[in-house]
Amino acid sequence: MPGFLPYICFRGCAIGVMVSVFLAMPAQADVTVFAAVSMRNALEDISQSFQETTGVEVTVSLAGSSILARQIEHGAPADLFISAHVAWMDRLAERGLIDDQSRFDLAGNSLVLIAPAGVWASRDLDATLPLQAMLGNGSLAMALVDAVPAGMYGKAALKSLGLWQAVHMRVAQTDNVRSALALVAIREAPLGIVYASDVFAEPEVSVVGRFDESLHPSIVYPVALIAGRNNPDASLLLAYLRGVQAHRALRKQGFKMVAVDG
Repeated sequence: MPGFLPYICFRGCAIGVMVSVFLAMPAQADVTVFAAVSMRNALEDISQSFQETTGVEVTVSLAGSSILARQIEHGAPADLFISAHVAWMDRLAERGLIDDQSRFDLAGNSLVLIAPAGVWASRDLDATLPLQAMLGNGSLAMALVDAVPAGMYGKAALKSLGLWQAVHMRVAQTDNVRSALALVAIREAPLGIVYASDVFAEPEVSVVGRFDESLHPSIVYPVALIAGRNNPDASLLLAYLRGVQAHRALRKQGFKMVAVDG
C-alpha cells in the first residue's frame, strides 16, 4: 500500500518454554511486527532467537509509533504491534483494530538527556538546569514533540521543570527517537532527549542525566495482535515475548520489565 515504510528484516529466535513443541511444528507464514524504533536492537535479538527455535521468520517494520499506528489504520499488513505509548495502542483499540484480549504491557523505559561522548559530566536534571546555556548556539534534538512518544515524554518533562518555554524554539524535531540520537552522535546537536535504552545502541553519546519518572507519563510499551489477521505464528511470538528469553534480551538493551516473566 502506498506510503508504507520499507521493512527492516531481522532473522532469528529462542522460545525458552515449550521448545520441544515449537521444534516439532513445521515452518509457517512469516510474522510481521510493527514496532517503535526504540525497540530495534532488542527485537533484532528476539527475532533471531525466535527463528532459531521455531523456524518462523520475523519481519520487523520500525518507525515512530504514530506512523505505524496510522499505517495499521490504513490496512498495512502487520500481525503484531509494539507501541512506545499507550495512547497509540488505545487509538487502534477504539477503532477495533487490535485483539484486546492479546494486549499486555511488554516493557518500560526511562528518559535521559544526552550529549556527545565526553562533553558533559553527569548532573541532576532539575529546574536549575542551565539548558539554554548548555545548548550554546545549537539545538536540542528530540523526536516529534506532539506525535512521537519519546518527543511527547520529553516535552512533558521539560514543561514539568519549567524549561520548555525557554528552549521550545530551539528544538530540532525528528521523525523518530533514533534520528534524534544520531544527531547528537554525529555532533549536529549538542544535546538530545532520548530513551535510556537508546544509549545502549550508540557509543558516541553519553548520558548527562536521567529525568525523574514523576516528570512525565509512565513510559510503557504495550503489545497486541492485530485484529482479523489470524496468524498462528504471531500468537506464538506473542507468547514468546512473555518469556524469560525475550525479557533477557530487553533487559540487555536497557528496558525495564513490567510483565511477569514466564
